[in-house]
Amino acid sequence: MTRLEQLLGKLKKHYGALPEPPSDAFALFVWEVLSWHSTPRKRDPALAQLERRKLLRPAAMARAPRATLDPIVAAAGPYAERRLMALRRAVDVFRERSDISTVVKGPMPAALKALKRLTAMGGDAGAYRMLLFAGDHPVLPVNAGVERTARRLGYGSSGNDFKQAAKSVRDAVVLELPETAAVYRAAYVYLAHHGVTICKQADPDCPICPLKADCPGRKAIAAGIPHS
Repeated sequence: MTRLEQLLGKLKKHYGALPEPPSDAFALFVWEVLSWHSTPRKRDPALAQLERRKLLRPAAMARAPRATLDPIVAAAGPYAERRLMALRRAVDVFRERSDISTVVKGPMPAALKALKRLTAMGGDAGAYRMLLFAGDHPVLPVNAGVERTARRLGYGSSGNDFKQAAKSVRDAVVLELPETAAVYRAAYVYLAHHGVTICKQADPDCPICPLKADCPGRKAIAAGIPHS
């Protein structure tokens, strides 16, 4: 077992079972939109309500009146109008490209090209989440929490911008993880969760961290060296 696998095992033991994003491509896109400036405590009930009303399909959402959608989307947090606009655009894309769910499971270049039309995916991290959770590709989506946590643990390095730093994290992680989608899903879920609960940007809770005994970043933080 590699060091990273051991670290992920400690996170699983510490947090217990954590939910994963949806595996259906359209439902995952809706999850992405509801995640903007929101929290799981607000996002997840909104997504569950859409599912109960059978609105997590492009055609069903296209037919839904605003009187039905508005309060559900607004419950996820601010920027409700922006969310609704993104959902309406996505409905059009998914209806026009009814093969997106199949395309994202195919070769990555074609999948990434198709996903470019979904402009609200949230950049590379959103596209990689789609590739991983809906497309079963063993790739690591790197958002701010994953990037911060991974680099503090010694995986990857800072670059000229976030995109370079994210690539360095993916390049480092691939050396220590089995190339299966299930492993990468767990890696993303636990690293991302750890990055917003304990391994925060400001004032990380290092004393209670289950990884503190094997974290180069903790020593740097204790020494007053800024994370870069």
